[in-house]
Order: sequence, then C-alpha cells, then structure tokens
Amino acid sequence: MNRRTLLAAGSLLAAPAALRSARAQAQVTMRLSHQFPPSHHNARVIAAFAEDVAERSGGQVRVQVFPAEQLAKAGENFPGVARGAFEAAAAVNFQWGTTIPEMNVVTIPYMFTDYPRIARFPGSEAAQFLEGLLERRAVKNLMWLYTTRMSIFTSNRRPIVSLEDFRGLKIRGLNSLTDHALSAVGAAPSAMPGPEVAPALQSGVLDAGLTDVSAAVSRRYYEIQKFGTVAPYFTVMSHVYVNPRWWNGLTAQQRGFIEAAARKAEQDQLKVTEDTAAAAVGELRAKGMTIHEQTPAESATWKAAMQQPVVDAFFRLAPEGGRRSIELLNAIPAA
Repeated sequence: MNRRTLLAAGSLLAAPAALRSARAQAQVTMRLSHQFPPSHHNARVIAAFAEDVAERSGGQVRVQVFPAEQLAKAGENFPGVARGAFEAAAAVNFQWGTTIPEMNVVTIPYMFTDYPRIARFPGSEAAQFLEGLLERRAVKNLMWLYTTRMSIFTSNRRPIVSLEDFRGLKIRGLNSLTDHALSAVGAAPSAMPGPEVAPALQSGVLDAGLTDVSAAVSRRYYEIQKFGTVAPYFTVMSHVYVNPRWWNGLTAQQRGFIEAAARKAEQDQLKVTEDTAAAAVGELRAKGMTIHEQTPAESATWKAAMQQPVVDAFFRLAPEGGRRSIELLNAIPAA
C-alpha cells in the first residue's frame, strides 16, 4: 500500500469522529426549569419560546422545558442554575426575597400597574438595573415575562370594597414586605403559597383570599368564595435567567437564535396576560361570583393608605438600591 493510499484510508477513518465532533458542537440543549403548571399563561409562552428557538436554529439549539417543578423545586432553581446543574430557570420577581430585595419593586402596591408602562419595562433602565443585580448573583437574565397587574380580594362574609372592610380579616398575604400594606388597614395577613390558600379559605383558617385573577379561576375560587374585588393592586413580573458560563460558551449565532425568540416571547406575553386576565374576570362572574371592579377613586384611597408603609419597609430591606430602583421604575414613560 503506497503513501497516497494510506493517507486516504486515514482520512476515511477520521471523518466519522470529526463529523460527530462537529455535530456535538452544533447541537445545544438548554434545560429550563419552572414552577408554573402547563395550563398557566406563563407556561404556554415559555413552551412557545422553546418551539421558536428550535425553528429559528433549525434544530441546532433545543430548549427542553420542565414545567410544574419537574426538574427542581422553585427554591432550588437559582442555586441549580448558578452552579450549572441545569442551564436556565424561570422565577417570579418576589421570590428573590431578601437575596435581591430590589426585585420586589414592582410589587409595591399601586406603584407600577399602568399597562403602557409595563409594556415598556423590558429593555428599560429599570430592567437593566435589576439585571445587573442578578449578574452579581451569578445568573444572567434572558427575558421578562409580565405575569399580572390585576389582583382579586375574595371573601364570603361581605365584599371587600372600603378600607374598613379589611379590619380584623385574616387574609392571605404575599410576603413580609407587601404584607405591611394589609397590616396598615387593620387586616391580619398570613403569607401562604398559592396552592394552600383555597383549603385555608374552606377551613376558616383564612377569612379572605388574595391572588391573581387568573389563579382565582384555575384554583376554582368561585366554588368557595362569594365575593371578589378586582384591583390593580400590584404587578408581578416573572423572568427567565441562564447560567452565564454556559451562555458565554455558545456561539454568537446560537445566542442570537435564543435572544430573538426571547424578545418575541416578551412581546407575546403582554397580550396573553391582558387577555387572560380579562377572560378570568368574565369567567368568575359566569361561575356565580359577585365581582366588583375597583374604581379609580377607590384605587386612590387604597393607595394612600397602603403604599407608603410598603415603601418604608422596602427602603429598610434594600438600603442601597431601593431608591434607585423606584426612581428608574417611575422614569418609564406611559406614552
């Protein structure tokens, strides 16, 4: 066998290994963990995002979504992504608690509930400020998913319309920060995960509920509560974040596929959330609940009593970045 024949044979043997290596580099999997059940509007948008990434990349990048805590519990997502156990996760802003207290800024009552301003949040200086805080915690933010701006206060005894209606009520709270608003009007808040609220209302552990209008439908509040007051009480933003080491290891083209799909998901989520909330109010009425939609005058009265106690607590919780986060949030224009 001459030298030319030997070289040709060697090339044939090496080709499969080289091809396998090229394919391994070209195909990327992004495992994304989140807590939302598949029927939740956030989950539907995240699932569509995964399909969009696959389509844009021609299968080069695959987003493997694990909903409803199938991969990790909600509290395990941040450490899992930060240490690289999986590549991405979604969280609700207030779940960062005292780890990144500034992430609570949008949940200050009546601080940021105008839809036009919410629509301008992704890409804003306020969003970039929070993204910088996330990077300090070893995760990179990928996209913001507007989740709700309409809450519902539910009860059986009487509608909760005036501030006096709160007095003495054992009510579901959200967290130690926003619960200052409920305490300020004489209620007794008890922070409780969403799935536990309905049983607590049925058993009498709670007198009143507080949840997103869409969750009131999915958790069938209409079966256990007679009255509901829908109010633009606060905004909840969910977000998807990734491991920065994994992200930096992607090619510019791969990152481009993911980022383009993320920008589309952010925009799609705006309409999905608004439509879902509107449909939920109608469905609660159709199921027999007596629904009161808060008037602007009532919102102003609640804001005057409820907002400042939470702002004061927020500044204590976030002495460095709290004021800056509010300033940047207030700087987002309504038009």
